Amino acid sequence: MSNVRVEQCPICGNSEFRPKMVVEDYSVSHESFAITQCTACSLLLTNPRPDEASLGRYYESPAYISHSDTHQGLINQVYKVARKFTVRQKVALLAREAPRRGRVLDYGCGTGYFLHAAKEAGWQVAGFEPNDAARRLAEQNTGQPIAHGELSQFAPASFDVITLWHVLEHILDLNATLQQLVTLLKPDGILVIAVPNAESPDAQYYREQWAAYDVPRHLYHFTSKTVDRLLGKHHLQLRRTLPMKLDAFYISLLSEQYRAERDGGILAALRSGYKSNRQAGQNGGQYSSLIFVAERAAPLPTPPAAS
Repeated sequence: MSNVRVEQCPICGNSEFRPKMVVEDYSVSHESFAITQCTACSLLLTNPRPDEASLGRYYESPAYISHSDTHQGLINQVYKVARKFTVRQKVALLAREAPRRGRVLDYGCGTGYFLHAAKEAGWQVAGFEPNDAARRLAEQNTGQPIAHGELSQFAPASFDVITLWHVLEHILDLNATLQQLVTLLKPDGILVIAVPNAESPDAQYYREQWAAYDVPRHLYHFTSKTVDRLLGKHHLQLRRTLPMKLDAFYISLLSEQYRAERDGGILAALRSGYKSNRQAGQNGGQYSSLIFVAERAAPLPTPPAAS
């Protein structure tokens, strides 16, 4: 394995980082990885991180349910129950936010459950998934091919909605990928991004054992401020921010397992998830995971011609 160091912040271009914490990869390798923070914009990064050639092996585990769809273990069963509710909520969000029930691209579609539900609701769907095993499952679930490779295979301005459900934090080249995705949006289209929130009460409570750090698969650890700044860099403006309240319970359940080094802590996780949501509701909406709905920024008004 070869590690690479990030020398420049992808959001603000700053080259100075301060140490933040060291986190264990609890789910696959049990190696430890440093998280550093940009001294200018406060973006948190896994830094150094495995190079592109090495990163794939950290996804090669039956426990990684986003790719394997495994039934094994209590936590994976809880995840599947929660997924039924969250998929319905995601499709309902599209109906509320999108200008029309047209075409949606799910970038990093995993095993395709969201795309299947959107297709059932009348959307024209397309998926993009680089992982071979997950892509095969997505094709079974949607009954259609799922793309991989280059985004240039899609026509510019061809999607009403592009979604990234817990995907942005995995992307090696944030700026190049976002730039490409924006070109695929129709002028009145929307970009929907869901990420864990490193400022949430459960993140503060569990610290290095907060499961949503998920190093080294999560390369970035976002907050509301850093997402907003990244969107602005790509000429997108935030329309609204929405909570993913079930994530507090699922992440707490994983975090309790990491803390106790056993499969348990269900009551403690329920208490922690409830407390996190309550505190977030009382203090600015800093929920465990957040959904950002963005649209193209309005063009600057044309200055009046000189008389």
